[in-house]
Amino acid sequence: MTRARINLKRMFLCTVFSLAMLLTVAERSFADQSAPRGIFVTLIDKEPVLASKSQINELVAFAQKAKVTTLFVQIYRANRAWFPSRMAEQEQYRRALKSVGEDPFALLIRLAHARNIQVHAWLNVLSLSKNTQSPLLKKYGPSILTRNLEPKVSLKDYEIDGQYFLEPGDLRVRKELANMVEEVVRSYPELDGIQFDYIRYPDSHPAYGYTEMNVGRFKKATKLQVFNENTPAWREWKRDQVTELLRKLVRRARSLNDNLHLSTTGCMSYSRAYNEAFQDWPSWIDKGYAEFVTAMSYPETVEEFSKDIEDARKRVRDFRKIYLATPAYKFPKTSDVYIRQFNLCKDSGAGACIVFHYGSLIVNPALKQYIRNIPRTE
Repeated sequence: MTRARINLKRMFLCTVFSLAMLLTVAERSFADQSAPRGIFVTLIDKEPVLASKSQINELVAFAQKAKVTTLFVQIYRANRAWFPSRMAEQEQYRRALKSVGEDPFALLIRLAHARNIQVHAWLNVLSLSKNTQSPLLKKYGPSILTRNLEPKVSLKDYEIDGQYFLEPGDLRVRKELANMVEEVVRSYPELDGIQFDYIRYPDSHPAYGYTEMNVGRFKKATKLQVFNENTPAWREWKRDQVTELLRKLVRRARSLNDNLHLSTTGCMSYSRAYNEAFQDWPSWIDKGYAEFVTAMSYPETVEEFSKDIEDARKRVRDFRKIYLATPAYKFPKTSDVYIRQFNLCKDSGAGACIVFHYGSLIVNPALKQYIRNIPRTE
């Protein structure tokens, strides 16, 4: 064999080897990419995470081991705040501040960032839960609560599925909630994002939205003096009130920190969201009000969860803008169905798989072990 042919052969082998090495590096790089996953951290647990430094450390350590990319931490619920606020109750925040020795949410953000984990403030916007002593109720009375057409004699008559809902078409409600969002953003300049939850009406049976202010504004805007729940203009009006509330909250947040990742939750099925909760969440993505929407799909079967995934997929151009919340709380003693649901989420192409919620993992060690040990390669 001539020297020229030997050199040519060597060049060919080197090229093949180099290509193989490049493919190997590429494969390893791809394998190292973890599908985003997150965890909701609630305040409803018997011992809320933010109440002690040890629990905050434990949460962040677990999130790191489980390769969690985002923690959605509930700091506003039922007009109660776990941050400095003038419009919400602060008793729990003050107790935690004393127990932890510093602002507990600020501590969590700092510890999470040290491990490259994002923290989003999770805000329950329109629900007062069962809080009849809410500062907002004391300030404005029940006129700020959404209502149906049934007679109202006492505050109890406004209760809907065990909770009280603020009226999204009430301008006072919008102002107070926007101020609350400003309090959050100003208190935590290192915050990565906000997820707005309970941006909706209650289910439509019976129908809601019939407050004096909301009805008055509707009549003035549409010139309709007679209408009912099936009147298209009334139904579109209610949908617009939900969207306008979100727009106002987003605008306030962005005016203070344009780097925040702003998102919402969205009811599933989409038909329920659009026709009963009056959420048009795909339009929120299109209009730029929500960077992503977390689809709240909480069925107890794998089949129904799969249907919700496909329903959500049809509603958006980019399915990566849909995060899927998976209902760990539905399986306090079992794990197999939830694991199958989570695996469906991982394979769906959604933007992220979110565990709802951290407290459910505490009471179910098998689920906690599963989430912690999901392999990095999906």
